[in-house]
Parts: sequence; C-alpha cells; structure tokens
Amino acid sequence: MRGAGALIAWLALAVPVGAQAVQTLPYDALAPLLSGRADFDDLPALPEPGHNLDHGYATAGARLGERFAGQALRMAPGPENGLHDGVTGRPTAPLTLETGAPDAGLSVSFHRAFRSNAVYPLGPRRWPVPEGRGEGALAIWLARDACAVALRLHTEYVDALGRNADHVGDVTVTFYARDGRELARLRHAPGGGITGYGYLRAGQTADIAGITVTNLDKGGIALDDIRFGCVPLTG
Repeated sequence: MRGAGALIAWLALAVPVGAQAVQTLPYDALAPLLSGRADFDDLPALPEPGHNLDHGYATAGARLGERFAGQALRMAPGPENGLHDGVTGRPTAPLTLETGAPDAGLSVSFHRAFRSNAVYPLGPRRWPVPEGRGEGALAIWLARDACAVALRLHTEYVDALGRNADHVGDVTVTFYARDGRELARLRHAPGGGITGYGYLRAGQTADIAGITVTNLDKGGIALDDIRFGCVPLTG
C-alpha cells in the first residue's frame, strides 16, 4: 500500500495542478487504493438481456442511474445516426440522480469478457433489444465527495459477418461537483475489448460528487469494477 500510495503521489505532483482538472492514471495503479466499489455481483448472474433496472442501482456509497436532475437526453450524432444517448445541460444543485424512463435506464447481466456481472446503460432502442444495450448514458452519484474514480469498460463492435470491427466511437466521462459545476470532461477512444481508466482530481481535491459516461461505440459499452473515494495518506 505504501509503494502504491507513493506512486500516486508522484504522479499527482508530476503534472502541474493547473494543467488538468482531472488527471488520467492507470486503472491498476489507482483502483486498489479506493475503498468504494460497484461490482454488480450482488445480483444473480443472468445471461443477456439480464436484469432490467428501471430504478437504477444502489451500492454502499453510490447510486447509478441515467443522468442528473436538470440535465436532458438528446439523440447523439455518431456512427449509428442518433441511436445513442447524449446528455446536455448543467445539473441542478444539489446533485440528484435521475434513473431514466422505463426500459431505458440500466441493465445488468453476466459479461463473458469481464467474467462477472457488468452494467449496460440502455439507449434509445431500450431493453431488451440487443442493439439498445450499451448505447445509453450512465450517471454515478456519490454519497461522499471523492478525489478519485476508476472504472473498466468494454467496447467491441461485431459486424453482420461476425467480424470484430475496429472501434470507431468515443467514450466521454464528465465530472461534476455537488453544486452541479462541471469539473472536467475527458474523451477517450479505446480499442476493442476491456480498457481501464483511473481519474485523480488535481491536488487530490475531494469534490467529485458524480460522473456521467456516454459513448458513440457502434456496439455499445459495458462497465464493471467501478471504484471511488480518496487515496489514503501514507507516511
């Protein structure tokens, strides 16, 4: 733990505080230091389409839904011409979770790549349609302000011939304070398969109250192994 803590401290100091509001770190370096977790394995492991969660998902210290109060969904432009959810607007204060319309919030099922349950944000085609699972928006509300978040996501598109095509859609992660202020917005273009991301607030400031995750991946995304909290101080 001491060695990992020293690594995170070094990485935090290596980038000037004003350079990035949220720094991106390796998932494997940051995740073990965070005590909050959402793994979805408290639900029975069901094959797709799995569990339909119209009222979101709750775990110790966090709740998951679609977006935050004050925000609206929009059809997102992208490779599937509006079949993904986008999120617009500033959340109202205090940050409050919205879970989405029936069959359009979240689903959880067993994921073969993760080898465990994973969460799928449901898009405009809704549950249980396969093309609607993974194209939606995901919001994570934290009961206690955090300085760091880590997550793993799966992006993979298989075409009509069963080929694993190249990933062509961005994934956007946006960070919010308790009063609805946007702290940072980061865009990623991960390759196919599982990719992990760690996020550390500049100066290890504990003011991350929630995040949203949206995507333009043609196959949609699944998320697992979500971690949150603050890096413990070490001597």
